[in-house]
Amino acid sequence: MKVKTSITLSASTLQALDELAGPGTTRSGIIEQAVTEFVQRRHRQLREQKDLEILNRSADQLNREVEDILAFQVEM
Repeated sequence: MKVKTSITLSASTLQALDELAGPGTTRSGIIEQAVTEFVQRRHRQLREQKDLEILNRSADQLNREVEDILAFQVEM
């Protein structure tokens, strides 16, 4: 279901949208696609940020484990 909303854009932005739209494409369609891509990118960034926080919290322990493994390989 689509919901109607109102936004304010500069004349130059509207002109750029119209140039990109081409036949059969509406401003609304382009704006919806742009917002959808932005939301997906933002969700990915937030997910990656959480993953990085998890890795950073575990980094010291993971590094110690790698050092143990490497030391064992050198001894052989």
